[in-house]
Amino acid sequence: MILHGYFRSGTSYRTRIALNLKGLSYETRDIDLRTGAQKSDAYLALNPQGMVPALETPEGVLVQSPAILEWLEERHPRPPLLPDSAINRATVRAMAAVIGCDIHPLNNLRVLKALRSQFEADQATVDAWAGRWITPGFEALETLVGRNGAGWSYGDTPGLVDCYLIPQIYSARRFNVPLDAFPRLLAIEAAAADHPAFIAAHPDRQPDAD
Repeated sequence: MILHGYFRSGTSYRTRIALNLKGLSYETRDIDLRTGAQKSDAYLALNPQGMVPALETPEGVLVQSPAILEWLEERHPRPPLLPDSAINRATVRAMAAVIGCDIHPLNNLRVLKALRSQFEADQATVDAWAGRWITPGFEALETLVGRNGAGWSYGDTPGLVDCYLIPQIYSARRFNVPLDAFPRLLAIEAAAADHPAFIAAHPDRQPDAD
């Protein structure tokens, strides 16, 4: 498999974590979002939306990280990212969606570029914008992890929610969002810092990292 992504992209980061948790081998291809590589003809042939990631698989090219992670779970079910029962799977998907639907889209690179170019936002304003959406989402997740977690976001093994959470904590730190109010989330971050799948997926360890 070939993963086309950007080292700092949260969606690429979560996909790397999932691939690593599944124990799957893959090559990486750098799509530098800062230079507009995502809009090249070659990349648009893979992903007409011009966003990352795109995963080339033996079965075809997949785009949109939620769909990629669901495909990985169906195609490579062990070790699982989702629990066994339908109600528990729905709970996990909802926790992941707090980030995937309500936090991350508002602080990804294209939104931040628009804030800077169209609204003349400086870095302090960008940081405040990111924090405006990260903080309430993390407040909800702190409660949900308290209900469902046992060392990880859901249960005692890393899974789908953690694939979303760890990249978002990385982004929160980049935007100087205070995190002291989220001890459960920070405990998961500490666990991930010692886990090989998360270590290998970290942006600083990618070939295209600055």
